[in-house]
Order: sequence, then C-alpha cells, then structure tokens
Amino acid sequence: QVQLVESGGGLVQFGGSLRLSCAASGSIFSINGMGWYRQAPGKQRELVATISSGGSTNYADSVKGRFTISRDNAKNTVYLQMNSLKPEDTAVYYCNADVMVLVGTGVSLKSSDYWGQGTQVTVSS
Repeated sequence: QVQLVESGGGLVQFGGSLRLSCAASGSIFSINGMGWYRQAPGKQRELVATISSGGSTNYADSVKGRFTISRDNAKNTVYLQMNSLKPEDTAVYYCNADVMVLVGTGVSLKSSDYWGQGTQVTVSS
C-alpha cells in the first residue's frame, strides 16, 4: 500500500510564506502526476496546483505567481512553496498522487490515486 504524509502547515500572517511537503512511501513503482488541493470550511475541495512526472505544472488562477509546486522524484516528494499568503488561502491542504503500484505477485502494474491526510494552513489578516 501507499501512504502520503503532508507536513509544513501552520499559522502565518498575511503576506507570509509556508512550504508544504508531501512524501509518498510504500510499494511504489513510480509516480505519475502529483498535486495539491485545498478545502476551506463550507467549500468543496479545489485544485491548487499539479505537476507531472516530467515537471509540467498547472496552477489555479488564484495562486498563480504566488505558489510554486515542485517535486523530487528520487524522494517521492512533492512540495508547495506558498508566498504572499492571503486569508483566502486558509484551508486544509491535501496532497494527491497518481501512483503506479505493483499488484498480485508483482508482475503487473496499475495506476491508483492516493490522498494525504491533510495539513491545516491558516493565514491571519
């Protein structure tokens, strides 16, 4: 099985910065896309940023120019550098990964989607 563990959340004042990390572990053959999502109270979970295995990135319009997603394939880790934080960024941030895993006796592969437990980011005004 695969586990994703986020870290780096916390309380920061307006304009501050945080860096979130998400490390994947377990029976991983490779990881395809990785991304960050967030969910604010009373709202649906929304896409923040994604990054492909080749490094191509996409960002929500609300975070473009402020957030940077990156990954370290050797460490199976994805990061989210968050700068110029606003109160509107307050949410639980979730890591997501599309992971290629071995199945059965290890002769086959399949793509499975995994989520981290979430880390709270709170931006005070």
